[in-house]
Amino acid sequence: MLFNSFEFPIFLAIVFGLYWIIPSNRLSWRNLLLLVASYVFYGWWDWRFLTLIFLSSLVDYLVGLYMPGGSQKKRRWLLGASLFMNLGALGFFKYFNFFVESFAALLESFGLHASLPTLQIILPVGISFYTFQTLSYSIDIYRKKLEPTKDILAFFAFVSFFPQLVAGPIERAKSLLPQFSVEHKFDPVAATDGARQMLWGLFKKVVIADNLSQMVEASFTGYSSMSGLGAFIGVYLFAFQIYCDFSGYSDIAIGTAKLFGFRLMRNFAYPYFSRDIGEFWRRWHISLSTWFRDYVFIPLGGSRVSKAHRIWNIIVTFTVSGFWHGANWTFVIWGLLNGLYYIPLMLINKQKQHTDTVAEGRIFPSIREAVAMLATFCMALFAWVFFRAQNLSHAFSYIGHMFSHSWLSGLAYESGIVWTLLLVVIEWLGRTKQYGFDVSGFSKPVRWGFYLGLSIVIMMFGNFNQSQFIYFQF
Repeated sequence: MLFNSFEFPIFLAIVFGLYWIIPSNRLSWRNLLLLVASYVFYGWWDWRFLTLIFLSSLVDYLVGLYMPGGSQKKRRWLLGASLFMNLGALGFFKYFNFFVESFAALLESFGLHASLPTLQIILPVGISFYTFQTLSYSIDIYRKKLEPTKDILAFFAFVSFFPQLVAGPIERAKSLLPQFSVEHKFDPVAATDGARQMLWGLFKKVVIADNLSQMVEASFTGYSSMSGLGAFIGVYLFAFQIYCDFSGYSDIAIGTAKLFGFRLMRNFAYPYFSRDIGEFWRRWHISLSTWFRDYVFIPLGGSRVSKAHRIWNIIVTFTVSGFWHGANWTFVIWGLLNGLYYIPLMLINKQKQHTDTVAEGRIFPSIREAVAMLATFCMALFAWVFFRAQNLSHAFSYIGHMFSHSWLSGLAYESGIVWTLLLVVIEWLGRTKQYGFDVSGFSKPVRWGFYLGLSIVIMMFGNFNQSQFIYFQF
């Protein structure tokens, strides 16, 4: 079920009403309701996918149950079972054909022709997200950083919690799982804030992302007949399309969770206002970035090793992160490129130099801040070409056209530029808040004026073709 579908408001209203009818001390009943609702929400695409999420949940629940108190050998075997279940399922459904086709291409480069079988595999929605979420549970128990739960309903509801099930945020068990074991009292302030954040997320998705998608598609398919400036604008619009699409999903997910008294982690923090690539990755897809930091980068040695080893750790972490996004070499290059961006900061120990809000307390940034933000944004734009391109040949051809001799001949997609500039202004003014449309500090009439105005904009300019969120394919 899609957040931007006509079915979702009906589904949400039913689940919301039933949840708050159940007395707060009936935790098992509430968790059972959330579990059933989450399975209905997930099975709306294809009920067969439920088998996979059920098995993933069951394996990690049992692993967590039997791991404490066992011998080190037993603990390793149990962790191996969790890794095999989650990474095995992810590898088969997402990467089987990629590895087969890449191996066949390698053989052909040596003059050997092989006809290797591929499978018509349907990628289960959200598999990259919930497998990482439940896998971190087993790893944290193995590291003795987390006590396992014996409440099977709470654990299954934690894995499948419908607001963030298919595209995150990727929650850690130590943060989200305990919330299924406490009594939630209805908080009208939190619920209002959640509804407001949902409205903002819907605006970013249906008004900006979905309208930009048509322009981006036209640019990446017909770039050869465009000017270099037009091609540049195409990737510029894609940068905002993917940001509004994904952060819009996160806003709706976080806002929906607030309606039920749950707190999800922040997933985006105005990444295009970053002053270097290190800050960008602390603000973009935060739940995934911190996941790879804690479960890949640090186990490899993190920053506690030699500079050469640190460079290797950075390259591996970013490359694996790129590969997580999809079975295509374009994602690998995208991840590798971001890793290369990051290395100079690490070598001069300035990868964490910007932890504050840019131009805090001021309306306008300084010239130095503006130049730093522009440079970082341009670096991100260049990498986004690989992310959006169909293959490496397409990416290099598109980049070549961006820097062609016809660069200054004509503007394109003026309406798209207007929408992105409107977004930038709103988010710049609200950059100190959790999300751009947080108008809680205004008087009630002004707040409701904003709500009504944004709702009218959504109804007038929204693209209601129920297009999937981009990250569903990952």
